[in-house]
Amino acid sequence: MAPTVSMPPNTRRGLIAAAALVSAAAVVVATGVLPWSAFVELTDRVVPVLGFVIAITVVTELAAAAGVFAALVQRLAQWGLAQRWILWLFVLALASLSTIFLSLDTTAVLVTPVVVLLAMHVGMPPMPFALATIWLANTASLLLPVSNLTNLLAETKMATDGPAGFAALLWAPALVGILVPIVILSLMFRRSLRGRYVLPKVAPVTDRPLLVISAVVVVILLPLLVSGWPVWIPATGAAVVLLVVCAVRRPRSLAGAAILGLVPWRPVAIAFGLFVLVDSAQVNGLATLVGAVAGSGQDFLSLLQLSTLGTVAANGINNLPAYLVLEPVGTSSVRLAALLIGVNLGPLITPWASLATLLWYQKVSALGVQVSWVKFALAGILVVAITVPLATLALWLIAS
Repeated sequence: MAPTVSMPPNTRRGLIAAAALVSAAAVVVATGVLPWSAFVELTDRVVPVLGFVIAITVVTELAAAAGVFAALVQRLAQWGLAQRWILWLFVLALASLSTIFLSLDTTAVLVTPVVVLLAMHVGMPPMPFALATIWLANTASLLLPVSNLTNLLAETKMATDGPAGFAALLWAPALVGILVPIVILSLMFRRSLRGRYVLPKVAPVTDRPLLVISAVVVVILLPLLVSGWPVWIPATGAAVVLLVVCAVRRPRSLAGAAILGLVPWRPVAIAFGLFVLVDSAQVNGLATLVGAVAGSGQDFLSLLQLSTLGTVAANGINNLPAYLVLEPVGTSSVRLAALLIGVNLGPLITPWASLATLLWYQKVSALGVQVSWVKFALAGILVVAITVPLATLALWLIAS
C-alpha cells in the first residue's frame, strides 16, 4: 500500500482559498456580472504584472538555492567585526534593499530565514531580526514599482515617467517608511543589540560556479528592473538564464515537478481571483460607494484621509484588495501615492494585512520563533500611527 502523504494545514488552506477565488472569478465572468470587455481590459493590465511576479519568484528561488543569500549574509557577519549593532545595520540594509529591488515577498520568504538562522548561529535573539524583516518588507516597499504588486498596478494609472518618475514622486515618503521603523526597532531591541557576537564558521560552497553565475545574474538584473523596460521582460530573461544554468549544473534538481514548484501558483491564483472579483464589484456600484467616504483633493488632510482609509482597509481585508477597491478614488498621481502609503506602510497590525506577513509567519514558525499576535499588533499600531501620517506629510510637502 502506498504511503499516505499529508498536506500541511497552511498549504491546504491556501489551496482551498485559491480554488475558491478562481472559481468565483470564473462564475462572475461566465454570468456576465463582469462584462467580457471589462475582463479583457483587466487581463491586459494584470497579466504582465503577474508574469513579473512569477519570473522574479523563480529568479530569487533559484538564487537562494544556489546559496546567494546565505553567502551574502555570511559575508555581512564577517564584515560586522563581531559587533552586534554593526550586524544589525547590515541586516536592516539587506532587508530594505531586498524589498526595494526584489519585492516584499522576496524579503519575507527568502531573507527572513537566512537572517534568523544567522542570529541563532551568532548567539543573538532571533526576534529582532525576524520583526525587522517583516516590517521592512512592508514599509520599504514604496520606492519602486517592482517593490510591491500594488505599485505595479498603480504605475499603470500614474502620470509618471517610468520607475524614475515613480521614485521622484515617492522618494520622501519611502524614506520615512524605512527610517521610522528602523528607529523604533532599534529602540525596542537596544539591549539585545549591545555587545559582541560569535563569528560564525563559514559554510563551504558546494557549487561555486553556480553561486557566482547566480549572483552575477541578480546583480545585472537589478538595474534592468529600473531601466524603464516593462519589468517582466528582464525578470523573465533572468529566470530563463538561471533555469538553463541550473539545468546544466544540477539537472536532477530541475525535474518537471521541481520546476512547477518554483512558480507561486497559489499567490498568483489568489491575486487573479481578487482582481476579477473586485473589478466586478467596481463596475456594479462599489466605486460610487467608496468615493463617498474617500474624499477628494490634494491638501494634506485629504491625502491623510485616503492613506488612513488605505491602512484600515489593508488591515481589514488585505492590502491587495484594499488597493483595488480604493483605486478609483486615486484621481491623480499624488492621490494614488497617498493610497500606496496606506496599503504599503499600513499592513503591520493584522496577520492577514499582507500576503508577505502570512508567508513570513510560516517561515519563522518553522524555525521555532514564537510570535505573539497581540504584541505584534500593538507594536504595529505604534509604527503605523507614526509612519503613515509622517509619510503622507512628506508626500504633500514634495507634491505641493
